[in-house]
This record gives sequence, C-alpha cells and structure tokens, in this order.
Amino acid sequence: MAARLLFRSAFRAATTCRSARVPVMSRTMAAGGIPHDEEQATGLEKVIMKAMEKGTDPYNMMKPKEYAGSKADPHLVPSISNKRIVGCVCDEDNTAVIWFWLHEGEPQRCPSCGAHYKLVPHELPH
Repeated sequence: MAARLLFRSAFRAATTCRSARVPVMSRTMAAGGIPHDEEQATGLEKVIMKAMEKGTDPYNMMKPKEYAGSKADPHLVPSISNKRIVGCVCDEDNTAVIWFWLHEGEPQRCPSCGAHYKLVPHELPH
C-alpha cells in the first residue's frame, strides 16, 4: 500500500512539474518521418556520401571495373603509396589466393597465371 502511494505521488510530481516536460521533436519527426542517412551524416561519412552522389568512389568501396588483364589492358590497382599487395584468384574455381607485391611503373604479371596488373596513383578526398 505504501509503495502504491509513493508511486502515485511520484507520478503526480512528474506530470505537474514544469521541468519534466518532454522535449520538442525535431522538424523531421514532426513532419511524420524518420531522418535519412543524408540528414544525419557528419564528418568523413558525409564526405563519402557526397562523393558517391557525384559518381566517384573515393575509398574504392565499389566493385572495380573489369579489365582484360593483358599487357595492353592490365587490371588497374589504385594506391596511395608506391607499392601495394595484390591478391589474384587465378581460376574461377580456385580457392587459393596468390599474393604478390605490385610496384609503381610498368604492369607486372601474376606469378601463377600471368595476368597483368598496374599500380595507379590515387588521392584520398581529405
């Protein structure tokens, strides 16, 4: 019984107290919707979203363009340094990955299957 009275008095105090008001909802919520990612994004996430809207892929998150892999049309590998490690799955059904270092300059071949890769410079957006 005492707990019931205590609850009632606490409830009355919370509902009548001016400091216990519920904050006003944001304009998006008041309009009847949940904010989108674009509205909430900040910092690096916002930079990436704006770049993706323009059609660029600043951090190479999308699937790379297909190349023949020949010496005339090598696979292009973007890098922010002068070398990068590359993994080649030589056959479609192969489960092993052949790893090798790719250096800036002329196209290099995969030591196993002979596909050509070329390192191209890439600048980060910030």
